[in-house]
Amino acid sequence: MNASHRAALAFVAGLICISCGTESGQAAANPACNGHEALCERRYDQVAYPMTHNAMPNAEDSWSLPNQNFNITRQLSEGVRGLMLDTYEEQGQLLLCHTLCFGTSQQPLVEGLEEISAFLEANPNEVASIILESYITHAQTAEAFDDSGLIDFVYAHEVGEPWPTLGELIEANTRLVVFQGEAQDAEFPWLMNFDDHAWETPFSFETPDDFNCDPNRGDPSNPLFLLNHFLTAPLGGRPEFAEMVNYNPLFIDRARRCEEEGDALPNFVAVDFYDIGNLFEVVDALNGL
Repeated sequence: MNASHRAALAFVAGLICISCGTESGQAAANPACNGHEALCERRYDQVAYPMTHNAMPNAEDSWSLPNQNFNITRQLSEGVRGLMLDTYEEQGQLLLCHTLCFGTSQQPLVEGLEEISAFLEANPNEVASIILESYITHAQTAEAFDDSGLIDFVYAHEVGEPWPTLGELIEANTRLVVFQGEAQDAEFPWLMNFDDHAWETPFSFETPDDFNCDPNRGDPSNPLFLLNHFLTAPLGGRPEFAEMVNYNPLFIDRARRCEEEGDALPNFVAVDFYDIGNLFEVVDALNGL
């Protein structure tokens, strides 16, 4: 990362600090955890988090076929706490992109991770999560996390052990939980296999009537639950689909139904176009706030 890029990120971090104190970037007295004191004593698996499906393709940065209106920095600044990211290698470069990596529809992986690192650095009471759909090696992913500084925040969890509370993650400054779809490599214990820890609903719904709460990937006995709440298009996302499904009562009714049917809190509530509809209200309701 060159000096000008570091300076730019530092400037942005100052603008997006939502949980810093008033002096020297220190956490405020009586800090909240992800914006709410009530969440500090809850385990990571007892909290719901707003998540963006295909977080990187966004209209703000002129990506083709975007799934979101705004970029990762703005997503985090507006309350998103979970990012679904796709990683590729093209012509020797590690990239964030979705299926087709070309033109403005891509971002250097390290640069995208630096945005997340800047946010966590500026907001010491926030816990975030990433779910990677990875087409690169564990070692390449780890190198990008090292180069971006994001490695300083990662948390490694052992299967079957109780999850720490948000307050404990904040106290230890291990405020980033990272999952991916590949088998875990002992060399990188923080790069955790999603199916070992979580399960999810299907993600190929064409109409609202198709929504169900059936288990897809992962074991429903796992402690974490990903609720995929978006309609699929052949390529990219469609704001008109978000207009159809991101609003209550449909949204909260489905979340509650899946919570009941799966006997599990929807921890990751994933949507397209997070700024359309009631994502944050649904997550607050699931958290009892």
